[in-house]
Amino acid sequence: MTKDGGKKDNKAAQYGVTPQSVDFNDWYNEVVKKADLADNSPVAGAMVVRPYGSALWENVVRWLDDRFKATGHESLIFPTLIPMNFIMKEADHVEGFAPELFTVNKIGTEELSEPYVMRPTSETIIGHMWSGWLNSYRDLPFLHYQWGSVFRAELRTKAFLRTSEFYWHEGHTAHADENEARAEVRTILDLYHEFCRDVLALPVVRGEKTASERFAGAVSTYSIEGMMRDGKALQSGTSHYLGQNFSKAFDVKFQTREQKEEFAHTTSWAISSRIIGAIIMTHGDDAGLIMPPRIAPIQVVVIPVGRKDNFDEMVAEGEKLAAELRAQGLRVKVDRRDGVTNGFKYNDWELKGVPVRIELGPRDLEQGVVVVKNRHGDEKETLPRAEAVAGMTARLDAAHDWLLGRATEFMLENTVTVDTYEEFKAAIEAGKWVRAFHCGDPESERAIKEDTKATARNVPLDDAEFFAEAEEGVCVHTGRPAAYGKRVIFGRQY
Repeated sequence: MTKDGGKKDNKAAQYGVTPQSVDFNDWYNEVVKKADLADNSPVAGAMVVRPYGSALWENVVRWLDDRFKATGHESLIFPTLIPMNFIMKEADHVEGFAPELFTVNKIGTEELSEPYVMRPTSETIIGHMWSGWLNSYRDLPFLHYQWGSVFRAELRTKAFLRTSEFYWHEGHTAHADENEARAEVRTILDLYHEFCRDVLALPVVRGEKTASERFAGAVSTYSIEGMMRDGKALQSGTSHYLGQNFSKAFDVKFQTREQKEEFAHTTSWAISSRIIGAIIMTHGDDAGLIMPPRIAPIQVVVIPVGRKDNFDEMVAEGEKLAAELRAQGLRVKVDRRDGVTNGFKYNDWELKGVPVRIELGPRDLEQGVVVVKNRHGDEKETLPRAEAVAGMTARLDAAHDWLLGRATEFMLENTVTVDTYEEFKAAIEAGKWVRAFHCGDPESERAIKEDTKATARNVPLDDAEFFAEAEEGVCVHTGRPAAYGKRVIFGRQY
């Protein structure tokens, strides 16, 4: 039995997946598997990403990679293994990652004199190499990034959100001064915001992390935070100003114009494969996924509708229609499966979240029309074929706007402003985000987390799209003066 007393198995059979209102966690896990995004693997805590999920990730990679290169960044490739002594050199860094490290102690049967770690992130090994590449201010800035996987031990795993091996890019840059490095941090944060809003239809809050939520070894950490359909927060990307901490640990220094020796100011930043989890949990509904059109692996699916004696003919006509759509640069799939009912196909593509479905049958062909259905809507439209083709890009853009509008409305409706700790606790228990003043004391944050399971998500930036208002007040928890000149966003997180 489920929390509301319903029989979950019956609900799942009826809807294809367990409804979100019955059990959001089960809904998510079922969607990931039934939509063919990912599956469990024989490696504890790791997932196998299936072709549909891989195609989605490839689209993420392609958009971001193009933008990185357009802003002057260069890709490189570093080893997966990092010497243990590198990790130990930066005290805050090792303290932050020590519980999560995978270590390699042997090659074959031979014990290593010093173990390696599977990279949790690459600041240390990149700093080591930079120390040999950097000589003069003329060499700067270093604007580097790489794509790959990283490894962090996870006790409670969830596909795309928390796995022992996950996929990402990690950007690493070095600069001659703090102002330039901090400008880089904001450039990337704003790029992430643009990607989420304009490509993924995800509203996110840009802000700075509190001291207790910073990346291990950073001076400042900035994040974009999204609200999922169950009200929980998902940290969807981060950008860090590392100051000279790693430069000093790895001797990354250069000669200035004045012939003085100076340590470089460095940054790091990343979006990982957990952004796929954000897409699923922000846009999905009880029928399954709803793919944002601009990132969807398949933007339009064409379903030929015919009998055994004319099915091949309808498939051929479907391919002609698909070719017209592909000529516009759209990603189109023709469902050529034979011996499967049309109803099954419709439900299958609904589950996979394809933004637009086109049905094409013999009568439609005779009349020069097609049947069109948006994934985010309930109604079918019968349109002249030429009109449906010509209007497809605008239809997909409208679907993007609808998804972004719905997600934004949901986030705003489920964020409350409070001034007392009792209000705070009640709102968090109700699954809301909370905007509250806080004194900045890490001990207070820890006490709040123990009491409510809520953490400080970020302090919105002055130019953030949401919740950026400047205000003064007293801490909702301690009663001391607030530290940030505005309210902090708190919420339970993934």
